[in-house]
Amino acid sequence: MTRDLSLRIPTPADLLAAAREFVATMGNSTVFALVAPMGAGKTTFVSAVCEALGVEDVVTSPTFAIVNEYARSGGCGSVFHFDLYRLKDAQELLDIGADDYFYSGQPCFVEWPELADGLLPDDTVYIYISVEDDGTRVVSNQRPK
Repeated sequence: MTRDLSLRIPTPADLLAAAREFVATMGNSTVFALVAPMGAGKTTFVSAVCEALGVEDVVTSPTFAIVNEYARSGGCGSVFHFDLYRLKDAQELLDIGADDYFYSGQPCFVEWPELADGLLPDDTVYIYISVEDDGTRVVSNQRPK
């Protein structure tokens, strides 16, 4: 990530602009761990980021598949989207070859990363999504206070 990030998303109409700003700050980072409570909008944010990255596929939660792969337009590779919510243990992540995804050089977004039990790369960027009382989402690479 090329800089500190704090994006305010007051309405769904502001989501794509925030996703584009996020993409502009990604730099050489490829693995992003999304930390947020249930219902905060992790999958919705990943969907908007995928759109900003040129994904034309429909982005859905990989809750039951653990990982979804989305093709980027123009032969620009793939985006990998993980949802670890239903993992029984970190071994399941190893069993699907997660290292191959994480070290592919392609963008990887990981929901519920705390269930990966130390398996994410050392340079993983943690992204925190919080919800304010008025429904505004705040996306930041700084842990909320």
